[in-house]
Amino acid sequence: MKTILVTGGAGFLGSNLCERLTNDGNNVICVDNNYTGRLENVQKIIKHPNFRFIEHDICEPLTLDAEIDQIYNMACPASPPAYQGRYSIQTTKTCVLGAINMLELAKSQNATILQTSTSEVYGEPLVHPQTESYRGNVNPIGIRSCYDEGKRCAESLFFDYQRYEGVDIKVVRIFNTYGPKMDPHDGRVVSNLICQALSGQDITIYGDGNQTRSFCYVDDLIEVLIRMMNSEKGFTGPVNIGNPGEFTINELAEMVVNKIGGTSKIVYKSLPSDDPTQRRPDISLAKEKLGWEPKIKLSEGLDRTIEYFRKRINRA
Repeated sequence: MKTILVTGGAGFLGSNLCERLTNDGNNVICVDNNYTGRLENVQKIIKHPNFRFIEHDICEPLTLDAEIDQIYNMACPASPPAYQGRYSIQTTKTCVLGAINMLELAKSQNATILQTSTSEVYGEPLVHPQTESYRGNVNPIGIRSCYDEGKRCAESLFFDYQRYEGVDIKVVRIFNTYGPKMDPHDGRVVSNLICQALSGQDITIYGDGNQTRSFCYVDDLIEVLIRMMNSEKGFTGPVNIGNPGEFTINELAEMVVNKIGGTSKIVYKSLPSDDPTQRRPDISLAKEKLGWEPKIKLSEGLDRTIEYFRKRINRA
């Protein structure tokens, strides 16, 4: 039995990870400041004897009364309306100060630490699909830069702590992920489209809808996170994790409307600044080193996600 710390554990990905790790028989410590995370995401396991929730902002050092084997550093606002607005400075602080504090904790505990980086480190890509060797094309002063550059800086910190402090690190770059426990108001395209369609509202697409994304169902992503954490010592990454299936936003919207039905119409609005036009991961490294590739097709994943939001809306 391992003792595992998950920062950002009440968020979309973090809560799914906490639930999987707890159900697998680990002691799990979930840390979140609840800025964008939600305690309701961990309600299923909140009373589990192997689960513990701590409300804490990792921009401040964290003192624990337990020995930690592994740390998943997932704390960071990932909702575009959050990091492009009131939490922009907090986002940079979480990426940088939070990374330093968690790396120092990993160093003191001799724990393995995994950084959940992002495909946003590639910016508006000039290489397609994106491989881990591509260094990116990022606007350092745009409205997305707190997130993009914050995650890039965190990667730099992780590798410096490995080189000079001997910390055992793992780094993954997450591409678009969706599924149950998404916040209906977080501004991500899948949750936006589903919630609008279920509520009978117009479907909003930004730009002309021909920009592409690759959508990975959350269960597939949680599986590869765990495989990466437990991979051979010295294999650090970074590793792209996501589904290489590529769809335009128009195609996604049509799938959602066809599945939900109703009278929703698609309306187009201006594309936000620095919104990337293409996203598709090259996952060759994940296949080779981790024996992983996603199993759940977009159609099936959307069915599960629509059912989650339908139940949530009905309860509300």
